[in-house]
Order: sequence, then C-alpha cells, then structure tokens
Amino acid sequence: MRPVLYLPVLTLLFGGAAFGQQEAVAPVSITAPLWHVAHRKVVKQDNTPPRPQREMTSDDKYYAREKRENSVRGSAPDPSEMTMDGRREQIDKAVDSARNPGDTDETGYFYQASFANNTKKTVSVVYWEYRFTEIANPANVVRRQFLCSANLKPAGKKDLWIFSLLGPSETISADSLAKTAPPVFDEKIYINRIEFTDDSILQRGGWKLEDVKKGVDSATSTPWGKEVCRAI
Repeated sequence: MRPVLYLPVLTLLFGGAAFGQQEAVAPVSITAPLWHVAHRKVVKQDNTPPRPQREMTSDDKYYAREKRENSVRGSAPDPSEMTMDGRREQIDKAVDSARNPGDTDETGYFYQASFANNTKKTVSVVYWEYRFTEIANPANVVRRQFLCSANLKPAGKKDLWIFSLLGPSETISADSLAKTAPPVFDEKIYINRIEFTDDSILQRGGWKLEDVKKGVDSATSTPWGKEVCRAI
C-alpha cells in the first residue's frame, strides 16, 4: 500500500527575529516540509566467525579435480565434501544461514524540507526540528530534532532529509484515533541553530545546545556515510 503523505499547513518559526537579527528575511528559510511513513531495505552485516580450513587431501589436487569435472557422467561429487571436515563445513554453513536470514525491510518515517541560504556566508551545519502537538491532547508534544551537514552556499538551496525509526508520537489518544481524516497533529518547523564555515553561529532564543549534547555526541561518534542528516 502506498504511504499516505501528510502535507499540513505548517507554522514555520525561523524568522530573523528568532535569531536576534534585525532583518525581516530569515537567514535560512524552509519550504516544502513533509513527513511520511517510509520503508527501506536493511542489508544485514555478515558476522559469521571465521571457520577452520578443511584438511587438504589428494582429491583436492589439480589432476584429481580435472578428472572429476571431465567425467563422462558429468561433474562427479567432490570426495572432500564427504570427509569429516567437509561435513562439518556444511553443518556450519546451515547454522550461519539460519542465524543470518539476509536483507529485510524496515518501516520508519521520512522527514524532509528544502532549505534556502539567504546570507552571504556558507552554512556548514543546520540543527532543525519537527514539533508535533496532538490536537485532541495538547499535552502530548513530541520533538524530532535533526543535525544536518548542509554545505549550503550563499543564495543556494538544498533538500535535507532523514529516515528515522521514530514517528510523530509514541502514544496517541482515543479521540485522535476516532478521527476519520487528518490532521491529527499541529505541526511546526523550527531552525534551532545555524553554523557557518567561518565559525560564526546563529541560534534560536530559548534553544540550548547543551540540552541535546548527548544526542549530538551520539550522532557524531561514527563517520558519516551517504546520509545527509542524523537524529539527535
């Protein structure tokens, strides 16, 4: 079934005043924000421990192998597979196959927005968040915060996105479940912090990097691959 796209009218809180600036135009602005249920294929890592090499026999030599392969009756069975080491190897392969079932599909959530750099400096890092408030239960507020390697040139635009296993809310009220149509959440987008390549910083008032330091340390503890953003 094709995932449903949620494209609500969002309140975007990232104006210049939010960063202590006098200009009306936001230093970095957002357009086309969206999130939806998504699926991705997870490639299982091969954690199979190394197995001991089976003992070489006279049947493993070149001429013996050639004779079997050129047999009139076709490819003859490999005698080494019938040895104790050969049988043990087949059992080990069966066990490894059972423990590593292969690639699987993973269900999560895709968050994306288009960012525009309205400054004359290059933006290196953007901290932003989706904030979800359940309409039927306003006390249920969930923030999904992201750290993105932007490399956003002056006057440039770029889509920043992330796949996350975390959705808009861990819990939802019965009133929301009873609704026949969206929206279920009041959604807002915040740009919390902008870091430039010249080491200057703009930060939204009331937001503190110290509050998410543990998440930032975790997100940056391993080398980045092809991903654009990581959750914090």
